[in-house]
Amino acid sequence: MLAIIIPYYKLTFFEETLTSLANQINKKFKVYIGDDASPESPSDLLEKFKGKFDFEYHRFENNLGGISLTKQWERCISLSSNEEWLMILGDDDCLEETVVSLWYNHYDEFYGKSCVIRFASKIINMKLNSDVSNLFSHPLWENAYDSYYRKFKGLTRSTLSEYIFLKESYLKYGFKNYPLAWGSDSYAWLEFPDGKMIYTINQSTVYIRYSDYSISGSNDNAILKNKARIQFLENLITQKFQFFRKKQKLELLMFYETSIKEWRKLKNNEWYFLFQFYIKNFTIISSIKFMRRFFKSTLNV
Repeated sequence: MLAIIIPYYKLTFFEETLTSLANQINKKFKVYIGDDASPESPSDLLEKFKGKFDFEYHRFENNLGGISLTKQWERCISLSSNEEWLMILGDDDCLEETVVSLWYNHYDEFYGKSCVIRFASKIINMKLNSDVSNLFSHPLWENAYDSYYRKFKGLTRSTLSEYIFLKESYLKYGFKNYPLAWGSDSYAWLEFPDGKMIYTINQSTVYIRYSDYSISGSNDNAILKNKARIQFLENLITQKFQFFRKKQKLELLMFYETSIKEWRKLKNNEWYFLFQFYIKNFTIISSIKFMRRFFKSTLNV
C-alpha cells in the first residue's frame, strides 16, 4: 500500500492539496500529516475532509523544519505504518486525480525493477498570476545520473512531491541534511534507486507550486541555498563521480568552483580538492584553464 506523507506548516494552499487527494479515483492510500508546530492550525479544515480519504493528523510540539527540514520529513515518515511505498507531498502541491490509480495500473510494470517512480509535473507560478507551465515529462526508464544531469543542464525539473519511492530504500540511505533541504531530494534520487532505473508515469501530473511561501520561490535565502549547493556538489564529486562521463565531470567541477566564488574566494584546500579531480579527469584545455584561474586567484592578478 501507498503512504502519502505531508509535512505540514502553511495553511495558505493546503485546502487545494487536500482536495486533490479527495478527488483521487483510487483511494487505496493513507495520508499522514505531520504538523511542524505551525501557528496556522489545519484542524477546522481537516474536519471537512473526514471520510473523504484515509488520513491521520499529528501535531508535533516543537518546530523542527526551521532547524532541519530533512529531520521534519523523517519524523513525518515515522508516523506511517507498514506501507511499502512512500510519497512526500508538499502542503501546497496537488495531484491530478489519476495519479494514484495510474500508479497501481503500472505496478506490475515496475515492481521489482525500480525503487523510484516519478510522474510528469507542471509548475503553478503564483508570482505570475498562477500561470501553469508546460508539462515536464521524462523517459519511461532512465538512469538516475542521466536524470540528474538533465536537471543540471536545465533540460528538466525535479522536486520532492512528484516521486514515489520504496520505504526500504529510504531506510537504507536516508536524506542528506543540507540547509533548507536544498538538494536533499536530488541526492536521494541518486541513491534511492539503489542501482536500478527510475520509472516514469507520464500520463498523470503532479502540480508543484512556486510562490513566496515556498523555498524555491523565496529570494531571502540565497546564501543558505548556495551553501547547500556546495555541500551537495562536494558529496556528488567525492561519492558519485564514477557514474558520470568525463565531459559531465568537468562541467560539475566548474559548477562547484563557481558556486563557491558566488560566496567568497576559494581556499587553498578547495583548490587542492579541485586539482585532484582535474588530474583524474585530465584534458589539456580544461587543465590549462584551471591552472590559469588558480594563479589568477592566488596571485590576485
